[in-house]
Amino acid sequence: MSEIIPDDTLDVRGECCPYPLILTKKRVEQLKSGEILLITADDPVAPQNIDSWAKKSGNKILAVKQDGKIFNVYVQRI
Repeated sequence: MSEIIPDDTLDVRGECCPYPLILTKKRVEQLKSGEILLITADDPVAPQNIDSWAKKSGNKILAVKQDGKIFNVYVQRI
Protein backbone atom coordinates (compact mmCIF):
# COMPACT_ATOMS: atom_id res chain seq x y z
CA MET A 1 0.00 0.00 0.00
CA SER A 2 1.35 3.41 -0.91
CA GLU A 3 1.67 6.13 1.69
CA ILE A 4 -1.49 8.16 2.29
CA ILE A 5 -0.84 11.91 2.21
CA PRO A 6 -3.44 13.76 4.31
CA ASP A 7 -4.68 17.22 3.37
CA ASP A 8 -5.41 18.05 7.02
CA THR A 9 -4.71 16.58 10.45
CA LEU A 10 -6.68 16.43 13.68
CA ASP A 11 -5.08 15.43 16.99
CA VAL A 12 -7.69 14.25 19.50
CA ARG A 13 -5.33 12.47 21.89
CA GLY A 14 -6.55 12.86 25.46
CA GLU A 15 -10.18 13.22 24.34
CA CYS A 16 -12.73 10.53 25.18
CA CYS A 17 -15.64 9.60 22.95
CA PRO A 18 -17.82 11.14 21.77
CA TYR A 19 -15.44 14.12 21.38
CA PRO A 20 -13.05 12.53 18.84
CA LEU A 21 -16.06 11.75 16.62
CA ILE A 22 -17.67 15.18 17.08
CA LEU A 23 -14.40 16.95 16.24
CA THR A 24 -13.83 14.63 13.26
CA LYS A 25 -17.29 15.37 11.84
CA LYS A 26 -16.73 19.13 12.09
CA ARG A 27 -13.29 18.93 10.44
CA VAL A 28 -14.42 16.62 7.61
CA GLU A 29 -17.27 19.03 6.82
CA GLN A 30 -14.62 21.70 6.13
CA LEU A 31 -12.80 19.52 3.58
CA LYS A 32 -13.43 19.51 -0.14
CA SER A 33 -14.57 16.32 -1.84
CA GLY A 34 -11.64 13.92 -2.23
CA GLU A 35 -9.52 15.49 0.51
CA ILE A 36 -8.13 13.32 3.31
CA LEU A 37 -8.12 13.94 7.06
CA LEU A 38 -5.69 12.16 9.40
CA ILE A 39 -7.13 11.76 12.90
CA THR A 40 -4.70 10.83 15.69
CA ALA A 41 -6.48 9.37 18.73
CA ASP A 42 -5.67 7.40 21.85
CA ASP A 43 -9.26 6.44 22.74
CA PRO A 44 -9.57 2.77 21.68
CA VAL A 45 -13.23 3.17 20.63
CA ALA A 46 -12.56 6.23 18.44
CA PRO A 47 -11.61 4.23 15.29
CA GLN A 48 -14.79 2.13 15.57
CA ASN A 49 -17.00 5.19 16.10
CA ILE A 50 -15.37 7.09 13.23
CA ASP A 51 -15.72 4.05 10.95
CA SER A 52 -19.43 3.67 11.77
CA TRP A 53 -20.04 7.37 11.18
CA ALA A 54 -18.10 7.34 7.89
CA LYS A 55 -20.23 4.49 6.53
CA LYS A 56 -23.47 6.27 7.49
CA SER A 57 -22.33 9.66 6.17
CA GLY A 58 -20.98 8.32 2.87
CA ASN A 59 -17.36 9.20 3.62
CA LYS A 60 -14.57 6.65 3.32
CA ILE A 61 -12.08 5.19 5.79
CA LEU A 62 -8.86 4.69 3.84
CA ALA A 63 -6.84 3.12 6.66
CA VAL A 64 -6.56 2.64 10.41
CA LYS A 65 -3.01 2.24 11.67
CA GLN A 66 -2.21 1.42 15.28
CA ASP A 67 1.11 2.28 16.89
CA GLY A 68 0.99 1.11 20.49
CA LYS A 69 -1.95 2.94 22.06
CA ILE A 70 -2.13 5.56 19.29
CA PHE A 71 -4.55 5.18 16.37
CA ASN A 72 -4.14 6.99 13.06
CA VAL A 73 -7.38 7.05 11.10
CA TYR A 74 -7.45 8.29 7.51
CA VAL A 75 -10.84 9.56 6.33
CA GLN A 76 -11.59 10.75 2.82
CA ARG A 77 -14.45 13.14 2.23
CA ILE A 78 -16.68 11.91 -0.56
